[in-house]
Amino acid sequence: MTARKRVRRVFSVKEELLKKSREAALAAVQVFNNPNVTFKSETYIVLMVIAWTYLLHAHYRQKKIDYRYFTQGSSRRKYDRTKNGAFKHWELQRCLDDEKCPLGREVVQNLKFLIGLRHEIEHQMTTRIDDLLSARFQACCINYHNTITSLFGEKFGIAKHLAVSLQFSSLSQEQVDTLEQQAGLPEHIKRYVKGFDSTLLPDEYASPKFAYRVIFVPKTANHPNQADQVITFVKADSEIAKTANAAYAVIHETERPKWLPSQIVSKLKADGFPRFGMNHHTDLWKSLDTRNTSKGYGVQVAKTWYWYDNWLTEVRKHCNENAEAYR
Repeated sequence: MTARKRVRRVFSVKEELLKKSREAALAAVQVFNNPNVTFKSETYIVLMVIAWTYLLHAHYRQKKIDYRYFTQGSSRRKYDRTKNGAFKHWELQRCLDDEKCPLGREVVQNLKFLIGLRHEIEHQMTTRIDDLLSARFQACCINYHNTITSLFGEKFGIAKHLAVSLQFSSLSQEQVDTLEQQAGLPEHIKRYVKGFDSTLLPDEYASPKFAYRVIFVPKTANHPNQADQVITFVKADSEIAKTANAAYAVIHETERPKWLPSQIVSKLKADGFPRFGMNHHTDLWKSLDTRNTSKGYGVQVAKTWYWYDNWLTEVRKHCNENAEAYR
């Protein structure tokens, strides 16, 4: 194959990957916005994972990065193949973990959340997760548009197909407050969401690239023509936005489990590490500097320090690695 033909083939494969990627993303949006579809989230996740996988394959192909699985021999590579002889290309998780991945930290976290959620829904039927996780789905969609246009140009964008989904039913405040408690949300999904969120840094959780959250409030109109404007956008630094975000932040903080140091120690003793004491806990967090708030392991409320679940996970890991010392 001549050099010109090789360049032409690289270009044509990249274009085909981008075309299929965009088609998958548009199909995901169309399904999610279809009021007659009840399997929205599950279908959306599968299609967006495909869309992002093809997008990153196109990027790696353009950068001449081999995204096929292989075993390096003494003189040549032996490529892994399917039972029908096709090359095995990287899945999305592998694309995200590569050091040459072009995506930012919050975008990667959003996609890893969706990948983990897909693993959960592959094995058990789910219901009513659309409302609770729609902010993360919306962020995924916006991230996709921004990424594909920045890497390959505006012609591949899907911005004109992104719309604010309107729910044509009225929810009382009581219904909104208890939405998360509804029986239709499987316990394994609740545990997955809680576990994943506990691993995030505060700035990752709050980023619109991880979850695109919009607050809607009833709006009164002083003039007749104002009543027809369903949505009004305000600047992020306006007093209205500051007030709303402050209120939302308070709600968010009360939802995240927190543990006192004594509770951490008690839990580890109950886990089978009776010799693990408060002094060991103190030495551990000091050696790792985990009371540095930028690391996201805990928070100080008034004069008391509280630890998050992700620190409890780290302590358990430490005890398991040094089991002989604490049993």
